[in-house]
Amino acid sequence: MRHARTAAFHTLGCKLNFAETSTLARSLEEAGCARVRVEDRPDVFVLNTCSVTENADRECRRHVRRFRGINPEAFIVVVGCYAQLKPQEIAAIPGVDLVLGANEKFDLAAHLDGLDGRQDHGKAVFGPIKEVARFIPSYNAGEPGAVGERTRTFLKVQDGCDYFCSFCTIPLARGRSRSGTVAETVALAREIAASGVREIVLTGVNIGDFGRDGETFLDLIAALDRVEGIARFRISSIEPNLCSDAIIDLVAASERFAPHFHMPLQSGSDTILQRMRRRYDTALYAERVARIRQRMPDACIGVDVITGTPGETEEEFLRSQAFLTSLPVDYLHVFTYSERANTTAVRMPDTVPMAERRERTKQLRMLSHKLQRAHYERHAGEVRPVLFEAEAHEDRMLGFTDNYLRVSLPYDPALVNEVVPVSLERIDGDGHYTGQVHELAPSDHLIL
Repeated sequence: MRHARTAAFHTLGCKLNFAETSTLARSLEEAGCARVRVEDRPDVFVLNTCSVTENADRECRRHVRRFRGINPEAFIVVVGCYAQLKPQEIAAIPGVDLVLGANEKFDLAAHLDGLDGRQDHGKAVFGPIKEVARFIPSYNAGEPGAVGERTRTFLKVQDGCDYFCSFCTIPLARGRSRSGTVAETVALAREIAASGVREIVLTGVNIGDFGRDGETFLDLIAALDRVEGIARFRISSIEPNLCSDAIIDLVAASERFAPHFHMPLQSGSDTILQRMRRRYDTALYAERVARIRQRMPDACIGVDVITGTPGETEEEFLRSQAFLTSLPVDYLHVFTYSERANTTAVRMPDTVPMAERRERTKQLRMLSHKLQRAHYERHAGEVRPVLFEAEAHEDRMLGFTDNYLRVSLPYDPALVNEVVPVSLERIDGDGHYTGQVHELAPSDHLIL
């Protein structure tokens, strides 16, 4: 495969996957292979897969067919979580040439060089997940043809997970928890800042578990808070049992860390949390939310929740729904439980019919809509800092406030990649705030 001149990437799943895709793309660029768009008929297609989606196999097959339709002569490589979990099955998909496991994907260029030519059956290269020990730092850069990529970057600070929740395949797909050092991560943040990026989103599988040689996630964010050139840091998601008072207090006192927390709950029923093997109960979760709200009244708080796990009776679902309704949170990410091979939950009795799971998901998404609307309406009339992106949407530009309100203004190139104070006046039909740039008086103080 030494003749490859161009490669295109497609990413499924989470922010972590997007960060790793960029790292893989840079490795091919260093080997002399230019990154292009999928539509540009590249020599190599790389599909970075996810195992969390309900239809991982179907999604994988669909994209392989699409790639073959664009360029039947191209090589197709599949990497990512699904590739580690089902390497042989993916290699048997017509059109797939190479499947790389969790450890092997970061040697993509070398494995491509090892291909002798098109074969009747794909080649799968993978090892036992328990042997995956190295941490490969990653951050995303813009894809070819994309605009506004310099505004926000996902920085991978941690990988893997030691929790082994009953419903989750992530430890099987990514291995044990691991990370770099504080110094290594800060050096990457400075590299990103030098490229002109204004916001860094810290991402990983279980980022609160960051740490090596006695260092902790608190040490990391304290060091990042001193990095010049970055206007904002966001914590993508953190487990409630790892979201300590000290972390909350640092974010509250920081001028760089956004008042935005996303904490997985998964269920508002203690009975179901125990079946899930989660490491907290609803009392601890409620206390964490209360602490954030007490220290940062304007903060945005998001919640992950799963409906229809085995044993979730109607009573347990209603208990979970009531708990969510009682919390001062601002939006929900609602997932419908689906069976995953080799997890504990798949062997549990008392499965919930899929139609009932989906109905519960629908109810919680309606609750999320109400919570998010209330979050927006609470801040009407305020002046908040907004970081604007480069994309044009029908002559308008979009950006986020520090506390995750989407704002839409008439397009102005002078505002691209800038943090400016905006008066929040009206919520439009798309659910975005409209307003105008606010001119600060000399006595005003606005944290940007």
